[in-house]
Amino acid sequence: MSRIIYINGAYQPYEKASLHVEDRATLFADSVYEVIEIKEGKQVDSEAHLKRLCYSMSELSIEPDFSIRTLPFIIKEVIRRNRVKNGYVYLQISRGRAARDFIFPDPATTPTSLIIFARSKNPDILNDKARRGIKVITHPDIRWKRPDIKSTALIASVLARQAAKDSGADEAWLYNDKGFVTEGAASNAWIIDKNQHLITHPATSEILKGITRDGVMRLAKEFNLTYQQRPFTLEEAKQASEAFITAATNLVMPVTHIDDCPINNGQPGPVAQKLRSKFHEFAQLTA
Repeated sequence: MSRIIYINGAYQPYEKASLHVEDRATLFADSVYEVIEIKEGKQVDSEAHLKRLCYSMSELSIEPDFSIRTLPFIIKEVIRRNRVKNGYVYLQISRGRAARDFIFPDPATTPTSLIIFARSKNPDILNDKARRGIKVITHPDIRWKRPDIKSTALIASVLARQAAKDSGADEAWLYNDKGFVTEGAASNAWIIDKNQHLITHPATSEILKGITRDGVMRLAKEFNLTYQQRPFTLEEAKQASEAFITAATNLVMPVTHIDDCPINNGQPGPVAQKLRSKFHEFAQLTA
């Protein structure tokens, strides 16, 4: 089956889909995006993802020339046409095509660009990884100062993830000049201290306010777990009783090693495993 991508008003086969070379996504990474999990054919927390997409556009003064209300229908059709049961859907909106200039083009004459595609992902592979746990390395946070905006300007995260891969790890935890962990290169970072308190960086402009991160906070309330939104140091992380990451494509993923330092006994912890197993029971699922 030929995979289908929605691009600027049309559903097209991948091999025929294209974006103009002067689209500002290509020239300046002047675009925003979202990734929504698909679970058994349903979108997970899509309303929250689209709300964050609107926030990102607003912060960059990107004014779409289409109604945001149409996105759920297009997303559903893209999922249907690609027959994705489990996987994810990717959305990207750029300021549009215009002659290369740092100044914003006139929105009245430059329609925004919209790309949506869906891909299958075998959940068994991720579940097997979660049973083993993952390793992370630590890496300086050299990103721009607005990672709360989910823009496609991701080269710093690309370099961090490549450093992790080169080190035989799965993710990189970024730390700032004060020695505090901010988040992962493509995830939010969590630890559980000796008192069984869940700890993650507060939702400031230093991190992306993850949708799965919010879901874990809902779960914590359901299970009477205490969570704290505060910075934590690398040393505190390495002394934690558990650690994990959250992201739409990983859900809750236990971390067993940080810079080759085993967390507790070097095995996935029970709290992270429980949060992962119960996550979808408390998520918003949309057909």
